Amino acid sequence: MSSRLLSGRYELLEKIGDGGMAVVYKGKDKLLNRFIAVKILRPEFTKDATFVENFKRESQAAAGLSHPNIVGVYDVGREGNINYIIMELIEGCTLNEIITEEAPMDYRKVIDISKQVASALRVAHKNKIIHRDVKPHNIMITNDGVVKLADFGIARAVNDATLSTGNKIIGSVHYFSPEQARGNYVDERSDIYSLGIVMYEMLTGKVPFDGENPVTVALKHINEEITSPSELVEGIPPALERAVMKATNKYQTNRYSSADELIEELDNIDFVTKVVGNSVFVQASDVIEKRNQRKKVMAEEEEEEAPKKPEKKKNKKKKIIISVALMLLIVAGGLIVAWQKGVFSPTKAAPDFLDKTIKEAEVLAEEEGFKIKKGKDVYSSEYPEGRICIQDPEPGTETVKGGTITVNVSKGSKEGMVPNVVGMQEDDVEALLKEYSYKLGNVKWITSPEKAGKVLEQDPVAGTKLDKESEINIVVSDGKGNEKGTVPSLTRQSLEDAKKAIKAAGFKVGNITYEWSDDIGKGYVMWQQYQANSMLDMGTSIDIEVSSGPEPSPKE
Repeated sequence: MSSRLLSGRYELLEKIGDGGMAVVYKGKDKLLNRFIAVKILRPEFTKDATFVENFKRESQAAAGLSHPNIVGVYDVGREGNINYIIMELIEGCTLNEIITEEAPMDYRKVIDISKQVASALRVAHKNKIIHRDVKPHNIMITNDGVVKLADFGIARAVNDATLSTGNKIIGSVHYFSPEQARGNYVDERSDIYSLGIVMYEMLTGKVPFDGENPVTVALKHINEEITSPSELVEGIPPALERAVMKATNKYQTNRYSSADELIEELDNIDFVTKVVGNSVFVQASDVIEKRNQRKKVMAEEEEEEAPKKPEKKKNKKKKIIISVALMLLIVAGGLIVAWQKGVFSPTKAAPDFLDKTIKEAEVLAEEEGFKIKKGKDVYSSEYPEGRICIQDPEPGTETVKGGTITVNVSKGSKEGMVPNVVGMQEDDVEALLKEYSYKLGNVKWITSPEKAGKVLEQDPVAGTKLDKESEINIVVSDGKGNEKGTVPSLTRQSLEDAKKAIKAAGFKVGNITYEWSDDIGKGYVMWQQYQANSMLDMGTSIDIEVSSGPEPSPKE
């Protein structure tokens, strides 16, 4: 790549991601004046016809899909030996990042995310596209909470959806369906299995199968049973757990037959949790399960009795009436229990009791119409001793007015444990450190787009065991934006010299690729991602391409 401009239109600004087949850059469409994502096939694969074909297949598959829950594709092109896709730039984060921070996640959030991913799969499947690589890394969450499925890099038309055992395993084996692991026929239900594994990870914080290498994990998908999520985490609605276990059944025929069927099931669960409440979820979810079983039985009865004499219809009608009456009785029973438990009472957002004493919380609870129940005393490096550090339900959660909120109180940090000050304002840090018997050390201000005064780093990090009265150093944002640096000239320098120049200028060494060259000596830089003397945010990674020397002549 000789410049930062593709096809005279797409300007590459910075690398924002790496994939197995491609590198993703943040770019700008100079014609439409909008920011974009540019996915470029790695140089080492441009000579591999199979990889290029897979890349083209991704382009064609994704470009034909248009849906709010699918990352949009704007353009597909090739310039020289560069194959690229112009995509929607997502301002947000991956589901993988959210799982890392929040899991085990609230089941309501799991339902919401799962429904949106299933909606994306529904559109893809109706267009005869199997994603084949549904995993948290390929699921983006925008800053507005919209879920978008990305990277149809190994998608293939349904008619070609067979992997032979001799083919290379593609995708993340932790989310593989058993049929993918075997190299057998793959269809829409394979994507549903992978989504089921994602749901499992959101609910528990763990993937069901792990191992030392991909082969071990693949064999577990084939041979071992999944541990029920409720054995790992309490409070998961039974119907949601059943949905996860059905989606991840080892046999395709036992899973949901389509994304539509999974969405319908999640809608039912979502409705019951909102209307009836989790306190009587077992009764309500059992109603749904029994209703579905009765539907199946009634359908079988209709099949059996269709060829019989007309007078048998009377018996069938009686059975249906009895079944409906029984269902109504069960529903009524569930609703009576719900009424007795007060789940139809007015709801209100739970107050924020964090960082308050028990007495302060009791006063606030009485004002807001709630009750306080003291739970456990726990260690906390974030909240001082005697302050509430955890509450259930969490602040802002819709809760039955008059209900009880359980709070855990901080015992302070463990002896000699450094508290977390990252994210705090610099003015508040010294007081917090004093509560933990530490002192504020060196304060370094750096140029950053974060709010002025926000603590970006601390040394030592939170949780470190450290003697009392020790100093904690912090790095603070000045709020002036990203600090700029001048890109050094790297071409025709040795690889080692180029690395040193990049680091000395305040940047990071990015992706290093190699290419044959008759003009540039072996081991010397022949291309750099950003033009020399241009201005760039400090800390940005700079990719370079290094000469492998002249291409060897083919042997006679």
